Amino acid sequence: MNINYEKAVGKRIRNIRERKKMTQEELSAKLQLMGCDITRSALAKMEVGQRHIYLDEIRLIKEILNVSYEDLL
Repeated sequence: MNINYEKAVGKRIRNIRERKKMTQEELSAKLQLMGCDITRSALAKMEVGQRHIYLDEIRLIKEILNVSYEDLL
């Protein structure tokens, strides 16, 4: 994936998460409960484009944040 695209997606995830008043710790805990082994630190790196975002992670983030793929991408 293009680094600029990943940064843009990460920023959208952060903006939506913050709008929903959810912390990185809360989102990473919910991801872990759904079988996605991601730490708060890894989520922070995703949000600033320093870590690759996998498709299964996008799918779970979409479900947890209750948004469409269009909102994330």
